[in-house]
Amino acid sequence: MSERTHALPFDPAGIVLDRHRGLSQQLYQALRARVLDGRLEGGTRLPATRDLAAVLALSRNSVVRAYDQLYAEGFIESRVGDGTYVSRLGKLSTQLSTGLSLVLSTDLSTFEASDTEDLSSFALCSEPLLRLKKHHLPPPKGDAPRAFRVGLPAFDLFPFEVWAKLQAGFWRNPDPALLGYGDPAGELPLRDLIATYLRRSRGLSCSAEQIVITSGAQQAISLCAQLLLQPGDGVAVENPGYRAAGHAFALAGARVSGVPVDEEGMDCARLAELPDCRLAYVTPAHQYPTGVTMSLARRLALLAWAERQDGWVVEDDYDGEYRYSGAPLAPLAALDRQGRVLYVGTFGKIAFPALRLGYLVLPGRLVRAFSQAKALAVRHSEVGTQCVMAQFMAQGHFQRHIRRMRRAALARRNVLKAGWPVDVPGLGAMPDVAAGLHVKVAVDNLAREQELVARAEAVGVEVTPLSSYWLEDSAEPADTRAGLVLGFAAVPEGEIAQALMRLRKAWRD
Repeated sequence: MSERTHALPFDPAGIVLDRHRGLSQQLYQALRARVLDGRLEGGTRLPATRDLAAVLALSRNSVVRAYDQLYAEGFIESRVGDGTYVSRLGKLSTQLSTGLSLVLSTDLSTFEASDTEDLSSFALCSEPLLRLKKHHLPPPKGDAPRAFRVGLPAFDLFPFEVWAKLQAGFWRNPDPALLGYGDPAGELPLRDLIATYLRRSRGLSCSAEQIVITSGAQQAISLCAQLLLQPGDGVAVENPGYRAAGHAFALAGARVSGVPVDEEGMDCARLAELPDCRLAYVTPAHQYPTGVTMSLARRLALLAWAERQDGWVVEDDYDGEYRYSGAPLAPLAALDRQGRVLYVGTFGKIAFPALRLGYLVLPGRLVRAFSQAKALAVRHSEVGTQCVMAQFMAQGHFQRHIRRMRRAALARRNVLKAGWPVDVPGLGAMPDVAAGLHVKVAVDNLAREQELVARAEAVGVEVTPLSSYWLEDSAEPADTRAGLVLGFAAVPEGEIAQALMRLRKAWRD
């Protein structure tokens, strides 16, 4: 190292720059990290820009830009006639150097997936963060749909050309009134069309004023958890059931209890055994994941429980459009006379989940509160998608698409049923499927379930274990939780037939 380098106020050794990336940004990040972790203490004099440029073989302009950024953010200060010094950051510098901060690096992003692995060791962790450690969603599958993925409709049948034309028409000359902040409850034309659709297709008498547009069903459930529950309140969920709903309630501080499901749906008589239970979450039209329909007697019992408890029922009608004999069933909300049911609907199972468009039908006394809470979280849902969906519905495309999707799902279900492997040890027969986009098949025991799932995955077929839908603290014996859940709508009939051929070979071998 040259004599001039030894004269520098600090040793720049260790600053390694990638010549294929922005040099001034890298230098800024390297110096910033050294200030934050204490390697450059407050009051340290920095070298002149020309000297540091010579040592690091940079242009002087690159160093000037890095210094300018550090100066603008308060990390360094200039003393007239005396040079450039590291600012004295006081307690902040001490805290950062003792490890209470996030791990810093010279990269733009300091977040690592491992940062969330053990939140309990984080000194400043909040109760919600600790609850999130146990109650969160798995990462989404980023690949294209394949047999037999659960929860996906037939993407290949969506009229994307029609949607693109409607969307282009909206953005070609949008009304300036729609470009500011929208109504937190959602665009009125869409809410009015949803109310009309529900009256005609579900027999649910509601008005546009009762509807709040959400970013899919999950946001609707989360709003219910946020606004209807106090920490410590009891919540009843179906077991097995939709785990993401239970996570939302648990994150709000609720005590989540699983209620068994039989051939008539949730066993509502068990609700009386749950102390301080304030809310029940159900999927009565097509229970997720078993596929059973809640009987009328159970529906009436559930409504009576809600009235006695001064409680709430969240009804998730996630795939009610898919019924293969007769009209869709009237929802639980249509029987409600006391304003106890909050009805959750979604466009994700008719269009595609990435649309992130759902809705809540609320008792009148809750509408304002839910609208205000949504405004605090996201202000309002994206207006363009709402307006395009309103046009999609008003011009009849929505109803035509529902009919097309129902026919396709039925055809794909029939291929699955016709080609289902028989005489596979421990595997049940394919049951009749009267509704929905998935089916549950019985398996003798948990070990056999795991073996069948692993063999399917080995040949590129996605089969979901029923055991993954049960709460972790379920009292039922492990083997009674075994089964397979298969979605049959996501891919065309030919791909279903090929997947079944692979399954037959893998499972019989």
